Amino acid sequence: MSGHSWVTRLLRYRAGIALAAILLLAFALRVVGSRYGLPYPLLNPDEGNIVPRAWRMGHGHLDPGWYDYPSLLMGLLAPAQALFAAPSYGAARAVAVLAGVAGVGATWWLGRRSYGTGAALVGAAAVAVSTTHVAYSRVAVTDVLLTLAVTVALALAVAGRLEWAGLAVGLAASAKYPGVVAAAPVVVAGWRRWRALARAALLAAAGFALTSPFVLLHAGAAWDDLSRVQRLARDGWLGFENDPATPLAFLERTWSALGPVLVLSAIAIGAAVVRRRRADAILLSFVAAYALYLLPLEAHFDRYVVPLVPVLAVLAGSMRTAVPVALALLVVPLAWSVGDARTLTRTDTRLRADAWIAAHVPPAARIAADPSTLPLAGRDVVRLSLPGPGRPPDPRRDVAVLRRAGVRWVLLSGAVSDRVLAAPDRYPREAAFYESLGHGSRPAFALSPAAPGLAGPWVRIYRLAG
Repeated sequence: MSGHSWVTRLLRYRAGIALAAILLLAFALRVVGSRYGLPYPLLNPDEGNIVPRAWRMGHGHLDPGWYDYPSLLMGLLAPAQALFAAPSYGAARAVAVLAGVAGVGATWWLGRRSYGTGAALVGAAAVAVSTTHVAYSRVAVTDVLLTLAVTVALALAVAGRLEWAGLAVGLAASAKYPGVVAAAPVVVAGWRRWRALARAALLAAAGFALTSPFVLLHAGAAWDDLSRVQRLARDGWLGFENDPATPLAFLERTWSALGPVLVLSAIAIGAAVVRRRRADAILLSFVAAYALYLLPLEAHFDRYVVPLVPVLAVLAGSMRTAVPVALALLVVPLAWSVGDARTLTRTDTRLRADAWIAAHVPPAARIAADPSTLPLAGRDVVRLSLPGPGRPPDPRRDVAVLRRAGVRWVLLSGAVSDRVLAAPDRYPREAAFYESLGHGSRPAFALSPAAPGLAGPWVRIYRLAG
């Protein structure tokens, strides 16, 4: 056997070991903390929207009847949910962890197809430790599945397999509607190959229709839900009132996901503009198209930048001389992700509050509860609405109104009230409500995440005088 073939085999062997190590690291970071808050969806409130609907799909009710998101994720969760008598957030998170690890592997493939082993190594390692990608790989929400499908679509586009790339675009849109943005790089990859692009478009439509059929069957309701979600994103969301301008806000979120590797990504983008290789054009077209999608949004959720993470990481690895530097810089997001995982091994404050309510609040007592608190299943709950820019104040956020409605207990957490009190000029009635509770009496129960072994928001339970 020639010396050259031995060298090739050795390099492939080393690359395989590196990929296996990265995937193992990715799995470990994601699985630690994935049971946080169970049996309740305390890691992300969207789990409470998605998992129960996936459970119903698993038990024969195939139409989710809710189209804020398309149906691909719920369809993937449904088979595991069919095994349980009630929605299982633990089983749903197991699927999410696997999707996150698969996203790391897809990034390796994208880097290898685009620029070679160095880009594959940096890209996969960066996604493996990216704080935001890790965090959303622990929860059964749409963003990591969207990112996986987008990354596969880009890899197929770089490989010139346009029809399969089109199918991946359809699946990306079926994971979350903004996945349709991945069509832009497919068009760039297939420019002037009009027949192939037409077939790709047909496969994209077929992929979406097969995995989210009820979005099309109930197009009017789906359009209303989609329009409402996009309108809320454009208007803003509670907690982002003091953010800088949208480009800077999302730049901060991207820094929080990748750390100093983002500097190398920025340099690589400049180099790619100068090089003008085919892979550069495909990847940069996605970055540009997705950035345009983000620009009108005033809701600056960190999860919105997750689809950019694999592309920016691969671009950082496209400069061969910078590969060792990029790998060294990944120690920063790795440390952040380890810290996050360590926090999630603690007990959520809301679980302690749940136990206190069970022991001290009569079962028939009426409780007013803020969003992002406990589900309080089986109890008489007045669920207060979430404040937000342009939303009318909830008139029930008034102690006298609650008393007249028969409410005797009020459950609050810092997840909502801290954000309201950070912008009291925007939410004067809500801020006055929280302050009135604090001035009127001491809470019957109060717990801070600063206590040993605890995590989550602070929790307070007030008893209203009869």
